[in-house]
Amino acid sequence: MVRLYDKDTGAFIGEINDQQLQQLMDALEEESSIDRDYYINHAQLEFFEEQGLDQTLISLLRAALGSREGMEIVWGIS
Repeated sequence: MVRLYDKDTGAFIGEINDQQLQQLMDALEEESSIDRDYYINHAQLEFFEEQGLDQTLISLLRAALGSREGMEIVWGIS
């Protein structure tokens, strides 16, 4: 499983599977091949829905984002 965290606070967001991680990696820009963090905002989550990304993944990210404008998430393998 892949664990997601709020990069700023270190708070655990939740676990996703490899397929969900791949969808996230495909949908977001990576700064390098070893990049493990991503910036998300509400507009991106709406775009994810339009593109048919996994709804559980989107719900998890939406809950983590809450009312903030945006946030950075970081992932690691558990």
